[in-house]
Amino acid sequence: MKSKDFLSVSDLTPERLRTLVNRAMNMKQEGWNTSLKEKVLVLMFEKPSTRTRISFEVGMRQLGGQCIYLSPEEVGLGKRESVPDVARVLSRFADAIASRTFAHETLEIMANNADIPVINALSDLEHPCQALADILTIYEHKKTLQGLTLAYIGDGNNTANSLLLACAMCGVNFQIASPAGYDLPDKILRKAQSFATGIGSEIICVREPISAVTNADIVYTDVWTSMGQEAEAAQRRKVFADYQVNSALLARARPDAILMHPLPAHHGEEVAENIIYCQQSVVFDQAENRLHAQKALLADILGGSERMAGYR
Repeated sequence: MKSKDFLSVSDLTPERLRTLVNRAMNMKQEGWNTSLKEKVLVLMFEKPSTRTRISFEVGMRQLGGQCIYLSPEEVGLGKRESVPDVARVLSRFADAIASRTFAHETLEIMANNADIPVINALSDLEHPCQALADILTIYEHKKTLQGLTLAYIGDGNNTANSLLLACAMCGVNFQIASPAGYDLPDKILRKAQSFATGIGSEIICVREPISAVTNADIVYTDVWTSMGQEAEAAQRRKVFADYQVNSALLARARPDAILMHPLPAHHGEEVAENIIYCQQSVVFDQAENRLHAQKALLADILGGSERMAGYR
């Protein structure tokens, strides 16, 4: 894959991740500019989206560029047309591709066949753009990253994978409580541990939500059933019944702890009714920061090769 592809948080170095967060904060203050004038981003989605699509489209517009959205019906990746052929064709028209897929392998094939950067807008393995926005949000509210403790409650899914890698890079301790059979993948854990060892952060996996949340600075959760898992919804509701983030669980965290959720939320399932509207919630700051984090990423990827130091 090309050096400018962003398929995983681990495609960044810790230094580049911190640089992107700082740049996102600056761009949030600066507003619109023309740094990506005459640049075109193609959005190619196999899954529906609210925040991801809007944040990329608005982000490109605020940077002076253009965005083209291709729905699943229009492309038919791997069905109507092969992934390698689509990647080669789009390379002749656009400057970058942001793709939201089911299989992570689809992104890897696309990146291997495209001559332009490919960005992971969500796959079944990772959600790296969400993790960038999450780290930005934590830094805004806590004014630091090193030494904080994040408690993640729920499924070891794509969001958890990317967030774990980002926390390990930034010195944020990561404590996850998941039921048996819904743990983080060993491959992701090993990769995160390699970052954590050098940075000084800790990774702890437990079963009991109270163990993870006690004295945490950040409490984070996500849906119990992700897109593509709808057939498992009833079973997952039973398995995760004791993993709801409610006021009693949140009270176990530090008094100044913040509550995070990437949205969409299933009220009454992974989060108690109305809790994402409580004073400790930064959920909608988090949603807004998808725009600013992705603007920083797009400016970095499309703004010139001299800005790419720190990518693997």
